[in-house]
Amino acid sequence: MDQAGQVTGIVARRLTILGRVQGVFYRNWTVETARGLGLAGWCRNRVDGSVEVWIEGAPTAVERFAALAAEGPPAAQVTHIQSMDAEPEGSATFEKRTTA
Repeated sequence: MDQAGQVTGIVARRLTILGRVQGVFYRNWTVETARGLGLAGWCRNRVDGSVEVWIEGAPTAVERFAALAAEGPPAAQVTHIQSMDAEPEGSATFEKRTTA
């Protein structure tokens, strides 16, 4: 951490994935992919039919995840991803959360 209490070398991003992304194992794919890239955070279905992802880790790994998220698992059909930079929370793991 730096003097301001920020985790150094770590970036975070909140993604909202739109399209056919529920009922196609998108969240399971997200957990596997994020953990494989050494990332932390969470994912959850949204009642509007989207999937929300909070991802944090090394900048190159976060960028790689965001690129892979545009494809997702084979049954998914991603039409758009809304991406917003965020402040890292210092998460240690990646988990699947309940629908919000």
